[in-house]
Amino acid sequence: MVLLAALFFAVQGGEWSTLDLLRQRQRLARMEKTVDSLQKEVDSLKAYKKALETDPVLQEKIAREEFGMVRGNKELLYRFTTPEKRDTGQGKRR
Repeated sequence: MVLLAALFFAVQGGEWSTLDLLRQRQRLARMEKTVDSLQKEVDSLKAYKKALETDPVLQEKIAREEFGMVRGNKELLYRFTTPEKRDTGQGKRR
């Protein structure tokens, strides 16, 4: 009986049990997966940054889409609309 208790304590007892070791390995695997995923994202963002700094086609695309800029002597057309009347949430009084 004492031998069985000593064997159980050797496997599960002490500061870290076998289950703790297994949990730590699972946690390490999850963290490595997360780090790999974040590294891919960082690499992708670095490539985009480099393209943004050096690729004139991408720069022109962003200038057109984000800032409404045009290239050369192209004509700009503006469309003005009247703002819609706001509903104040109060019903009409009679």
